[in-house]
Amino acid sequence: MNGAVYLYAFEKSMTIRFSFVSRLWFYFRIGYGTYLTFFLGHLSTVVTVYYLAIKNMRSLLDLFPHFVPFAMVSTLIGVPLAAGIGWVHIKRSTAWSSELDISQEANPYNYRLQPGYLRETLIPFCLELMILVRRLAEEQKLLTDEEKSRIETLEKMLQTLISGGSIGTPGRSRI
Repeated sequence: MNGAVYLYAFEKSMTIRFSFVSRLWFYFRIGYGTYLTFFLGHLSTVVTVYYLAIKNMRSLLDLFPHFVPFAMVSTLIGVPLAAGIGWVHIKRSTAWSSELDISQEANPYNYRLQPGYLRETLIPFCLELMILVRRLAEEQKLLTDEEKSRIETLEKMLQTLISGGSIGTPGRSRI
């Protein structure tokens, strides 16, 4: 075999390894950031508050002489409180909609087609349907020049998306 074949095989194996490592990195971040740090953060906060604050305040120490009852009460109060704060964040604040705006601006699939059924079947079907309707409308002489131009522009955009290209440019934040 020649060097080009070896180089191609090497590049392919490196791409697969990099993809695997990237996926592991993503799963690690989700597991660590969402689940492990939640548990450790809660435990750390409860331990810190108990041993640094409650142990030094006589009136609170009389109320919670041992760590376990304090941990249970703080968990029973903290979990619903955190859920309520999360609900307010999602349903009643502008912070959530701002986060979604930023995600929309940064998402490359808002300007390209996702791989799968959209690129393989749905959008090609829409393009074929548009071509057929345009042909019928032209034969009937129902289209103005402006309408023809708009339809041709849409057809080019759909063809660009089907071939893996992107249309438009990602939105830029005002801030």
